[in-house]
This record gives sequence, C-alpha cells and structure tokens, in this order.
Amino acid sequence: MLYNAYSSNPAMKPPPFKYIAAESVEHALEQMAEYGDAAKLLAGGQSLIPAMNFRVLQPSVLIDLNPIGDLEYIRRSDDGALVVGAMTRQRDLERSSHVERITPLLFEAMPHIAHPQIRTRGTLGGSLAHADPAAELPVIAITSGAAMKATGPSGDRWIEAKDFFQGMFSTALEPEEILVEVTFPARKPHTGWSFEETSRRRGDYGMMGVAVEVELDEGGSVKEARLVYMNAGDGPIEAEKAAALLRGQRPTQEVFAAAAAEAADNEIDPMGSVHASIDFQRHLARVLTARVLAKAYARAQSS
Repeated sequence: MLYNAYSSNPAMKPPPFKYIAAESVEHALEQMAEYGDAAKLLAGGQSLIPAMNFRVLQPSVLIDLNPIGDLEYIRRSDDGALVVGAMTRQRDLERSSHVERITPLLFEAMPHIAHPQIRTRGTLGGSLAHADPAAELPVIAITSGAAMKATGPSGDRWIEAKDFFQGMFSTALEPEEILVEVTFPARKPHTGWSFEETSRRRGDYGMMGVAVEVELDEGGSVKEARLVYMNAGDGPIEAEKAAALLRGQRPTQEVFAAAAAEAADNEIDPMGSVHASIDFQRHLARVLTARVLAKAYARAQSS
C-alpha cells in the first residue's frame, strides 16, 4: 500500500512511502531484510512521525509493529524481575501495579514523559530504540540495570542497558534487529531510588534530569550507587566518579554535595539550548543530584 499525504506545505507531510502491517515478528524481520535501509519500524510513532512530517527522516517503507499483540505485556518473572514487551504503551507502565512494586524508579519517572496523549501511544521499546538524549526511559533503563532482548536473523541476544545506548539516536541494535523485550531486575534489599527533572512547562523536554539508585550496607553506609543524567550529553550520561565518591560513605549533605559537584562539573557534557545555557544545566544537575540522593537514601533506610 502506497501513501502520499498532500499538503500545500510539503515540508509538513512525509513524502510517499509503502506501508506494511507486520503480522508477526518473523514477518517484520522478513520485510526488514527485503527493504534494508529504506525501511523504518513504526512503534508508537510519537518521534518517528513528526520527523517524517518535517522530512528529517524519509523512509520509503514503513513497517508497522502495532498489529503484533505478542509484544505488549507486563509481567513478573520467576526470579522477581519485571519483564515488559517492547510494544507496551507507556500509559500502561504508568498504571501498572507490577511496575510500582518491582521497579518503583520506572513508575516514578513515567508521569514526567511528555503528556498523557503521548504516553497513550508511545511505547517502551520505541523510546529506547529511538535513544533521544533528552528522553527519560534510557536513563531509567541504565540506572535500573535493565537488559534488552533483540531478535534478528541470527536469533535472540541480550544487551545490557549500559551498552545499548551508543550516542545521539544511536543504539547497539543491528540494522536487521528488532527490540522485543526489556527486563528490569528485582530491587535488592536496602535500596532507595529517585528521579527528578526540571522543564519549563509540564510535559516539555527536561532541561536536566537525573535518576539514582543507592544500596546501603547493614551499617547504613552506601554499598553501591548509580547516577545517570538525561539531556546532559549525546546520550544518557552515567556519572561513575560521582557514584564512587558515595561508596563506603555515611550519607550526609556534604557527601551528597561533593558527588553532585563532581557529576555537574566534570562528568556531564550538556549542550545548552534556547531554554537553558550550559552553565544553567550544570547548576540544575547539582541541585537535582543533591535532592534525589537525599530522597533515595531516605527510601533505602525505610526499605
């Protein structure tokens, strides 16, 4: 089927493309193999369709994954992990009791993603595969230690979230692979979490955002920590040196401030925009880091 949307302003509508409704993952893989780089996968379409309308992307073939119902699910695995199909809608994650219990960091971040209308159509896999540096879900995936299941002509393979994102709009997926599932491991005891971002208006892209998980030892000191930033570089930025400053420390405001300064001054690489200068983004990173660390520590104590 060939589509050609007409408009008096051709820059606001995509050029002609062939539309294929995938009947299964195998069918989608066959079509990708046939059309190669000329094809794009359609998940929620909340990023792809605007890019096509502005002709930033001009695929000649669109392979729609929405008819594949097998890729939409949320469940708990036998080992307590959260298992999510790639075509699961973000709105379903936002409302899921499984997500709230198993991966509360993901649950906390979901309302920050755009607007309810966007989350109703947008998918988990679509956002992760798009790899927008200003998106929340890549940051949450790395902070949570998630793993992505990709399938392609050679079969299935798992990719750790920390290895999945490889730069601006770039991932470790091979050209003929599809992201089909994401697994978030069960939270360890004495673990706290928090996510915050700052935007000019609710639903706008965050000028800066940060997610954190901290695990405490029996004595109340930090055993493990992970800090990951959004809109702070050409992809999700994990502040490993800042996290190292926390390990072995009894959490205090001074420790939190030192970690925040290390991340904001030395580890993130914000690009600035019309809404926030680079200096202001670094300021936001310092403020948000101290805030999320205090909240995560309190939650770790209570857990």
